[in-house]
Amino acid sequence: MSKEKQKLYNEIETLPEELTNQVISFIEYLKLSYIDKEAPDSVTIKSKKDLKEKLQKGLDDINENRVITLDEAFAKIDSI
Repeated sequence: MSKEKQKLYNEIETLPEELTNQVISFIEYLKLSYIDKEAPDSVTIKSKKDLKEKLQKGLDDINENRVITLDEAFAKIDSI
């Protein structure tokens, strides 16, 4: 274990129990923030307009029968 992780572990050990959920939530937030930065533009929603455009593209793909199975979709997600 790195020194930083050991320090983090030691800090967590000294936390009052009532702060545990807040720390977990913050760690999850940090992880998601990092993932968001690494995600390709095609899966990142930047605005309400961007969301509408991506949803419309999805509907157009469905109407044009450009679809894949759930297994194929999750395989693509895993490769990101």
